[in-house]
Amino acid sequence: MPDGLSTLVKLYFPSSAGELCIGGVTPSTLANEYDTPLFVYDRGILDKKWTLLRQSLPREFSIFYSVKANPNQTILRQFLSLGAGLEIASGGEFCQALAAGCPPANILFAGPGKSERELELVLGKGVGEIHLESQLEAERVIAISRRLGVRARVALRVNPGAEAEGGAMRMGGRPAPFGVDEESLEGFLDFLCSAPEIDFGGIHVFSGTQILDSEILVSQYRKGIDIARRAAARLQRPLRRVDFGGGLGVPYFSHEQALDTVKLKAALEELMCKVRRDPAFVGTEFLVEPGRFLVAEAGVYIVKIIDIKVSRGKKFLITDGGMHHHLAASGNLGQTIKRNYPVAVLNRLKDPDGQAVDVVGPLCTPLDVLARNIVLPNASVGDLIGVFQSGAYARAASPLNFLSHPSPPEVWVDASRHRLIRHRGVYADFMRDLCSVERE
Repeated sequence: MPDGLSTLVKLYFPSSAGELCIGGVTPSTLANEYDTPLFVYDRGILDKKWTLLRQSLPREFSIFYSVKANPNQTILRQFLSLGAGLEIASGGEFCQALAAGCPPANILFAGPGKSERELELVLGKGVGEIHLESQLEAERVIAISRRLGVRARVALRVNPGAEAEGGAMRMGGRPAPFGVDEESLEGFLDFLCSAPEIDFGGIHVFSGTQILDSEILVSQYRKGIDIARRAAARLQRPLRRVDFGGGLGVPYFSHEQALDTVKLKAALEELMCKVRRDPAFVGTEFLVEPGRFLVAEAGVYIVKIIDIKVSRGKKFLITDGGMHHHLAASGNLGQTIKRNYPVAVLNRLKDPDGQAVDVVGPLCTPLDVLARNIVLPNASVGDLIGVFQSGAYARAASPLNFLSHPSPPEVWVDASRHRLIRHRGVYADFMRDLCSVERE
């Protein structure tokens, strides 16, 4: 196994031998019970990541899980049981959060392009906070609040200056659809505070995601505090909340190293020692909105080899799952150059390496490649391939309806026990939905 994959297995799947062991259960057992392809999530890993993050953050910090990373109800309930709030980015995610038992007051609604219908839904249900992204959105919230007879609890998302840039996907520090430009901060605050329908609570600064360098992360937090201090001075009172967004990354590729949470903890404590003495932050709650960091490593996407062929000297392992279930692993979710996620033949962990192969899915497109030019043990039809780091932005971020394949089930593993937490799409139901039209 490559060093990165070997480290991953030792860290999160330590009881593995010749076959991977996920929370005490082998992929062969799960494949026999639930068939393939499927997603498997290990509660033990999820809890481990929660504990690691909680211990790395100062006491003033709260954690709001980002639902978009993986909205499965079992995962939402697990984070709620650990004390998390939920961050959403749509009316649909708001309904999922409520269904999981999250009180509306513990839900934050962020993201550009919130529709009037979505805003009316969440305001009518008492959402904890709406993070405003534009002047027009603020005006919509004011008008809807006036119509409903409610006062909207809001924060302002700020697009900071270029000095806050960093991360694999940059969401601020340049022209962006996210937030209000930093240079417009004071004028926007004056507008919000002049509206009686608005209960202004805080600042949200989120500049980038998938950050693996603790220094970049802390520099962005420091920038967020500077902006929040300006806001507090303008309001002449402390803010209720300062939201640093997500951004905490996990290593996917061979050249990446895990975020150093020891350094992160030390740097945040140093930062907060100054903040605690600052009257601008008396009683202020600080929060982060991680998704990927908490769930990515808990998930494995499992597919079965259904054909093996050689074309002009190139060997292909053809599997029963692909980019329609895991767009990110195929490289079609933001990668400029295709790089392989950690991939293994799950029932041949101890076998010696064979030749370089391409692992491809069943779709009728050359884009359907789970791994390219990857060296794996010699495999056979029926062997199981696993794509690691698949707990976040995998199933939830994929074109599940592409080519009308059934959607993959999700399985929860908890200390050697396993159960289905999302059923496989059924052909009959899918075709009924696909083909149903209103007849005149």
